[in-house]
Amino acid sequence: MNPLYLDANATEPLRPAARAAAIAALEAGGNPSSVHAAGRAARRLLETAREAVAARFGVRPRDTVFTGGGTEANALAIRGLGRGRRLLRGATEHPAVLAAAEAGETIPVHPDGTADLEALARLLAEGGPALVCLMAANNETGVLHPLAEAAALCRAAGALLHVDAVQAAGRLPLSLDALGADSLALSGHKLGGPAGAGALLLRPGLDLPPLIAGGGQERGRRGGTEPLPAIAGLAAALLPPETAAAEAARLAALRDRIEAGIAAMAPEAVIAGAAAPRLPNTSCILLPGAPAETQVIALDLAGFRVSAGAACSSGKVAQSPVLAAMGHGALAGCGLRVSLPWDAPEDAPERFLAAWAAMRMRLGQRAA
Repeated sequence: MNPLYLDANATEPLRPAARAAAIAALEAGGNPSSVHAAGRAARRLLETAREAVAARFGVRPRDTVFTGGGTEANALAIRGLGRGRRLLRGATEHPAVLAAAEAGETIPVHPDGTADLEALARLLAEGGPALVCLMAANNETGVLHPLAEAAALCRAAGALLHVDAVQAAGRLPLSLDALGADSLALSGHKLGGPAGAGALLLRPGLDLPPLIAGGGQERGRRGGTEPLPAIAGLAAALLPPETAAAEAARLAALRDRIEAGIAAMAPEAVIAGAAAPRLPNTSCILLPGAPAETQVIALDLAGFRVSAGAACSSGKVAQSPVLAAMGHGALAGCGLRVSLPWDAPEDAPERFLAAWAAMRMRLGQRAA
């Protein structure tokens, strides 16, 4: 049987439209900063992509800054907007945000993984202008934070809100205004575009110094020649809202079949964040007594590509800080992430459940 890729939160398979757009940009050539005909053609491709991304997320094209990826977009926002401000970051944020806001104070989460808004209000009341960093959707559990409510608290306290939307963008309807956020970070390869491009979306009137100074690209906010093929692919990977909603509904149905199967065969297993709103494609399955690394390797050998925790830790598998922050204790080292890609086949749940059941039996026999 063919291998089954179930690690979309690490990277989505390339969408056909994104592939075509990236190849067209590669073949067109030209530097968007050049004034000759080839450069002007490249500039048109760049600005067309900018307009598409801006329209999709409800911002102005001039407030859309292309970057080399989601990590850079998060760092650009935090280092720029956080100047002279206290940094408050969620306990379950991605390592890229935690690293950029290393000196920040932690906003705890409830056992379901959602941000503790009462704790956020207390932190904001301690005084001093702040930048609050809360992700739209957790990369390990899929849990969605109550961002509109958090944004209201931030506005009342004169704080800014930065949202890491790397996992949610393309999977859920998102708008900077609807969220009440001041900035939003995206990553192309999480949408089904090529790796190598991301974007930072800003509220009108906000500006920030570049992390990378250069020739004045991106209105002076990000130096260096724009990675045009990856940017064109990012824009092309964005589905029309109706198509995206249908895709999300299909993936949610597949995810629910997986979780129902797990519950039926293994009552001891836990689905992290199951009580909270989540991404439609993501399940984090905790199997007591089964180290995450052992599960990942066993399923990989059986042809199932899954992961444990973030795929951004130099290939290491260790106890998940996200699951620990949610209060899962020893189970924090037993979490398996199944994240369905856009092209997941309809029989993915049954194929995965059969392999997972066989793995559970083998691991149980070994423990005995």
